[in-house]
Amino acid sequence: GEPVILDPAVYFGDREVDLAMSRLFGSFPTDFYQAYNAAFPLKTGYPQRQTLYNLYHILNHFNLFGGGYERQANQMIADLLNA
Repeated sequence: GEPVILDPAVYFGDREVDLAMSRLFGSFPTDFYQAYNAAFPLKTGYPQRQTLYNLYHILNHFNLFGGGYERQANQMIADLLNA
């Protein structure tokens, strides 16, 4: 046998999902996001979609760990409703 790498959560999705996730628990340097946007501009409304995409991960963390994730999820939902 040869070693194999398996990602049990692999999916095909919008590039914005990965960018949003990169900001959720820390982030890359600001220069990265500026260069990325210069090379492949994000569409209007990305900040709201970023919140929506990251809400999934926060709800998942709330389901797994509870605690402060509920408060964070509620704030994200409020932000989306008020956008």
